[in-house]
Amino acid sequence: MKLTFFGAARMVTGSCYLLEACGKRIIIDCGLRQGRDDNDYPNDILSFDPRTIDAVVVTHAHIDHSGRIPLLKARGFSGSIYATRLTGELLQIMLRDSAFIQQSEAKYENRKGKRAGKVPVEPLYTIEDVNEALKDLISMNYGEKQTIFNGIVLSFTDAGHLLGSASAELLLTEDGISKKIVFSGDIGNLNQPIVRDPQLIPSADYVVMESTYGDEDHKPVESYTETLAELIDDTFRGGGNVIIPSFAVGRTQELLYFIREIKERGLVKSFPDFPVYVDSPLANEATRIYSGNLDGYVDTDAEEILRGGGEMFSFAGLRLSMTTDDSKALNEDSTPKIIISASGMCEAGRIRHHLKHNLWRPECTIIFVGYQAEGTLGRLLTDGIKKVKLFGEQINVAARIVKLNGMSAHADRSGLIRWISAYNPRPANVFVVHGEAEVSEGFTDLLNSMGIKAHTPYMDEVYDLAADRIIQEGTPPMPSGTAAARSATIYEKLLAAGKTLLKVIEQNKGGSNRDLRSFTEQIQALIDKWER
Repeated sequence: MKLTFFGAARMVTGSCYLLEACGKRIIIDCGLRQGRDDNDYPNDILSFDPRTIDAVVVTHAHIDHSGRIPLLKARGFSGSIYATRLTGELLQIMLRDSAFIQQSEAKYENRKGKRAGKVPVEPLYTIEDVNEALKDLISMNYGEKQTIFNGIVLSFTDAGHLLGSASAELLLTEDGISKKIVFSGDIGNLNQPIVRDPQLIPSADYVVMESTYGDEDHKPVESYTETLAELIDDTFRGGGNVIIPSFAVGRTQELLYFIREIKERGLVKSFPDFPVYVDSPLANEATRIYSGNLDGYVDTDAEEILRGGGEMFSFAGLRLSMTTDDSKALNEDSTPKIIISASGMCEAGRIRHHLKHNLWRPECTIIFVGYQAEGTLGRLLTDGIKKVKLFGEQINVAARIVKLNGMSAHADRSGLIRWISAYNPRPANVFVVHGEAEVSEGFTDLLNSMGIKAHTPYMDEVYDLAADRIIQEGTPPMPSGTAAARSATIYEKLLAAGKTLLKVIEQNKGGSNRDLRSFTEQIQALIDKWER
């Protein structure tokens, strides 16, 4: 019985773990890395051969947990994929959207590269890869136990993070030894709308546990609805727009739930009939799923609304913009409005256009309602950067930037402690993952101080579950000879290339105006792309 950490070890994104038992190899989550994580560990590099994998277990549909599953299929994976029913439904739209982005970005790079004589770029995967992967999807209910292989029993418990999210429990029996391992997935915050609170698990030998907010407690918010209404009302009084970068699945639906209540209670006095635009085709598709069969997945308040024939996500003034022209038209309309758009970390999607048109306006408010990974535009904005570059243009950040941590779908430190403290007896070991390095390490120290044995693994670490010991040390990311040294070496090469470019410029003195103009445009394009 072995466990290998191929992702989200001392980082937040790219969850991926390999469990080996009973002669089978099972991947638990296989997500895309984002921000700095993608720079350090590129998404196209897999640390294992997908052809050797027998099954994949998915804790929930967010792309940092599921986004590389089609890549496994493209490279030869032929096993089954296990998830809850609603996770399966959300994967249908999220993975197709991810493939569309991969193909669009490759097409854009190839259009530029063709003029420069570069080798064509291949997308990470295609829509066809997604469709083939989804054929292997097997849906399960919460609490259902399924023997997926001889000696391996899988079940899912509600993790309370978004609809369908789960902690995966695997009971392994091999050579007369039985061990139970739990993969927490993302543990939800308490008292979120729509979803239930995270369900507690009574026992396990080993736990692989997330730690996104393991170093802090969310600031107490008396009422999300009233806090959000105050921000909206104040912005509208000044004639500005409210721009909310939001994850298309989960967070957008929560926002609609809150805004419906704001409208019903008349909390925005300055402009009671304010329009709300959901400018994300993926979010609109997800809202359709959130409006479908939710039996067994929602909290009691949501159940009461549905039993009474009510609508959780529909209200006067809600407008779903689907086309590119619809999206562009929003920035030509001076009416104060709320625009909810993806991506939640501002790395791609239509939100970047809305930021370009609103960041420079002091009367506007940008509200962040989710985690912002290191290296993303969202993180730069919440950290207080004063200028950003969008579509080749320098934009002053004059708008008010607000971060509502209390709306997080992730448990805070107290919520994480509540969840792990329910295990009785305590696990033999807790592997703390899915957090920035210092956060995971700090939370590990906290658990150890409470008498709960915990460990922060490195990437590629291998643990023997039967013997309860590390059998292969992981790879620290920064010592000389690894990422930091490679980065320094590459930077030196970049400086050398810059010096060579100056020589080439000097060699072209006296060239035709047409050639010099073309050369200048190519250099300017590089500057526009890379200027920080």
